[in-house]
Amino acid sequence: MENLADKITARLNEMRQFLQADGGDLEIVNIEGKTVQLKLRGACGGCPHATMTIKNGLERVLREEIDPEITIERVL
Repeated sequence: MENLADKITARLNEMRQFLQADGGDLEIVNIEGKTVQLKLRGACGGCPHATMTIKNGLERVLREEIDPEITIERVL
């Protein structure tokens, strides 16, 4: 059985293609409990909508599909 960090990592890796399609990418810096630290790369790193991408996109999907208490923190 997969642990929480493995589930989060697998789902984020599936969602990377959407960021990559826009010239960006993500790097998982750390997963501790239900807190995920992410660094956005490429075009996503400097995008003014990066916070919306994390909160309304990535975090929302993880909360809906894995655990409603997951939070994503952006690492610069």
